[in-house]
Amino acid sequence: MPWEWDETLYAGSASHYSVGRVPYPPRLADLVRDELGLDGTGRLLDVGCGPGSLTVLLAPLFAAATGVDADPGMIAEARRRAGATGIDWRQLRAEELPAGLGTFRAVSFAQSFHWMDQPLVARRVREMLSADGAWIHIGAITHRGDVAEHPYPPVPWQRIDDLVKRYLGPVRRAGQGHLPHGTRGGEESVMRHAGFSGPVRLAVDEGHIAERTADEIVSAVFSLSSSAPHLFADRLGDFETDLRHLLGDASPDGRFAELTTAVEVVIWRP
Repeated sequence: MPWEWDETLYAGSASHYSVGRVPYPPRLADLVRDELGLDGTGRLLDVGCGPGSLTVLLAPLFAAATGVDADPGMIAEARRRAGATGIDWRQLRAEELPAGLGTFRAVSFAQSFHWMDQPLVARRVREMLSADGAWIHIGAITHRGDVAEHPYPPVPWQRIDDLVKRYLGPVRRAGQGHLPHGTRGGEESVMRHAGFSGPVRLAVDEGHIAERTADEIVSAVFSLSSSAPHLFADRLGDFETDLRHLLGDASPDGRFAELTTAVEVVIWRP
C-alpha cells in the first residue's frame, strides 16, 4: 500500500529544528535577490515552511511574507521564533492552496516538495504567481553532514541509524506509515508538465566545517520524520538515553565536526 500523508508526520519535531538543523547561509538570500531582481516589493509564500527557517531569511526581500505548513507544532514554533516580524503564518496543507491567499512574486519550497502531491501543487502554485513571479526550490540536507578533516571526531551516523532501526524497525517510518523506497523524486518532469520553464541553478554553499554538540545531534535526530519523537511512544526516554550513550562513546567531551552538504537554489518561472 502506498504511503499517505498524515498529520503526525513531524509531531514533536518542531522545537528540535533550531537546535539540530544547520541554518541556511545568509548568502542564499543575496543570490535570490540578485537573480530575481527583488527590490522589497511583492509578496513571498513559503510552502511547507516548517518552523520558518527559510521564511524568516527571505522575508526582508519582500513587502510581505506568508508561511504555510500542515503541522500545528511547526506553525507554533515559527511564530515563536519569528517574533514581531510581521510574517503571516497559516496552518494548511499545500494541497489546499490557493486557499484565498492571493498572488505572489515568489513561492518557495525548502526540503518540503517531496512530501506533497507534486503535480497538483505545481499546477496550483503556478496560478498563484504574478507574471514576473518565480518558484524557488532549496535543495539541502541540514541535519547531517559528511566526515571532515578536524580534531573533533565525526558524528557516528551509521551507528545512530542502526539504533533507530533497533527501536523502530528496519523500514523507514513516516507518520503512521512506512517509506520503504524513500520519498518521491522527479521534480523536473513535474515542473515542466505544469508549464514552468527553466531551471536556473545557483550554488549557495559547497560545504563548510561545522562544529556540533551532542545536544545538537540529538535534536537533529528528533527533527526527522523517520525518527520524530512520537514514533518512540513510551520508549522515547530509553531511546534518548541510548543515543546519548552512543554519542558519549564516540566523543567523551560531546564535541563533533562535520562537513556540511552543498546548498542549491533552483528557480523555475511560469
